[in-house]
Amino acid sequence: MKIILAGPPRSGKSCLREGLKNAIHSITKHEPYCYVLTACPDGEGAWFQETAFWDPALAKKCKDEYRSQFTPEFVALWAGHVRSPNLPPLTLVDIGGLVSEENRQICAAATHAILLAREQSQFAEWDQFADELGVKVLARLISDYRGQEDWYELMATGELVGTVHYLERGQPTQDRPTIQQLARMLVESVQV
Repeated sequence: MKIILAGPPRSGKSCLREGLKNAIHSITKHEPYCYVLTACPDGEGAWFQETAFWDPALAKKCKDEYRSQFTPEFVALWAGHVRSPNLPPLTLVDIGGLVSEENRQICAAATHAILLAREQSQFAEWDQFADELGVKVLARLISDYRGQEDWYELMATGELVGTVHYLERGQPTQDRPTIQQLARMLVESVQV
């Protein structure tokens, strides 16, 4: 499974990515291993969330230094990584927050998507993006920054819908109920 984490900017995708990765690892004890590709030149690599937890100022400084733009070389590199047959069976691909030709190229070999947005109305363009790529949407989640708790429902289609509360950089999120449920779904999918 090569799963795109997609949605608009500042919806909490990187926080969701870190929480989901940690929840999967706590459930499985690393088998199957969850691999993360950070395929966006925004400077927020896989290292960012943990660094933000321990030293927010250092995380911001490094992010600012590593921030760049999409280039043909960047797109080709990350598209090649997503296409690779040597990836673990469970790979998360964290992409930038805009529907773009660069993201389409990077995600062309993806198999599934998890959509995260602040509002229901923001899903339409990401649903279209997933449709164009031919990937199955596994979850459609609202990032409820001011919320106090999560809720979720598993639809008859197998899609998880719900909310994830307070996705904040540097804050642990792996114990959130929606993230836990999503992690269990993913682990079950690759263990079948």
